[in-house]
Amino acid sequence: MNNKMKLIIIAAFAVIGVGSLIQLSAYVFSDDAVAVNAVSSGEEDHDDGEEHDESEEHDDEEGALEMNASERQANGVETAQVGMRALAEEVTVPGEVTLDLYRTTQIAPRIAAQVVTRHIRLGETIMTGQPMATLSSVEMAEAQGNLIVANREWDRVRKLGRDVVSERRYVEAQVAAQQAQATVLAYGMSPEQVAAFLEDGDASKATGAFDLLAPQDGTIVKDDFVVGELAEPGRTLFEISDETRVWVEAQLSPEQAAHMTIGSPARVKVNGQHWLDGEVVQIHHRLDETTRTLPVRVEVGNTQDELHAGQFVNVAIQIGQGEPVLAVPEGAVVLMEGSSAVFKVEGDELHPQSVKTGANRGGWVEINAGLRAGEEIAVTQAFFLKSLILKSQMGEGHAH
Repeated sequence: MNNKMKLIIIAAFAVIGVGSLIQLSAYVFSDDAVAVNAVSSGEEDHDDGEEHDESEEHDDEEGALEMNASERQANGVETAQVGMRALAEEVTVPGEVTLDLYRTTQIAPRIAAQVVTRHIRLGETIMTGQPMATLSSVEMAEAQGNLIVANREWDRVRKLGRDVVSERRYVEAQVAAQQAQATVLAYGMSPEQVAAFLEDGDASKATGAFDLLAPQDGTIVKDDFVVGELAEPGRTLFEISDETRVWVEAQLSPEQAAHMTIGSPARVKVNGQHWLDGEVVQIHHRLDETTRTLPVRVEVGNTQDELHAGQFVNVAIQIGQGEPVLAVPEGAVVLMEGSSAVFKVEGDELHPQSVKTGANRGGWVEINAGLRAGEEIAVTQAFFLKSLILKSQMGEGHAH
């Protein structure tokens, strides 16, 4: 066999081998593709089933907070039924916090006296009758000495009786004792201090020292003096104010003021965050010459010591009545996923309920859609409940 023939035979075998290989590969790949497709189809079906189950489970739990009545109470979550309320018209104006002058007292010596000891400091609370400072005075020393002499003379004459001493001497001794006691009282000693001083009866105690006592409960809002200072009569050493209630001076135009009366409800916004309720207690009868506005005095509860004299605030004062509408407290509404929502109570669960809101007046929000009268919602801690929802959605567990 020559070389040409050998090359023809090799080429033929090569063609046959490649064809077989292609056919075999096609068969194998075809089976693999079917298997792969079958597996893929099964996996997709299986995944769809799992996703469907998870979706159903998520739909069942999404937005629902499990929280029974005792747990709500422990977390400060208060609930109430939705009802109708008249949303009054308000006017919002700037105001300045001032002390309630009817609950404020200035303490000053009535005679020239030196400050010996300070017993209370700025910002501290004080009770009625509590010593504030000890003073010493030459005038008080003389008055205390005269009191001891007059009181002893009166005791002696009284014991002798009207049958032994003349009527004139009896009356003079009595009057002298009363005048001596009135003098030390006028100089600044209290009746209790005078009684204790006379009971002791020691003339060496007539040193002129006496205590300034607090005339009311309250907080020390002023005490600008130093120990050792010689205070003249009328010099204010302390100022006490009961800050559980304060005044807010609001400036209104005459037209605005014409729509309100004494007792009109008002609100004061504290630190731009929340409102405190109050009422109009006084309306001035003279316009401010500079601003041409009419000052209106609002009294506000301040039990948490949030307001202080000189602080600027916003004041909302009611100037009219509106028609009753379905409304909820302002603090019950939160923003969730771009829309307003409240938390509706259903048994031991709280469900976020989307609502359509309207007017916002006097701390209440009108509800135009999403709720019905009589339904129960959370009226406090709405932001806390919202945070629990967000944590649950981020996979941090369910809130209980």
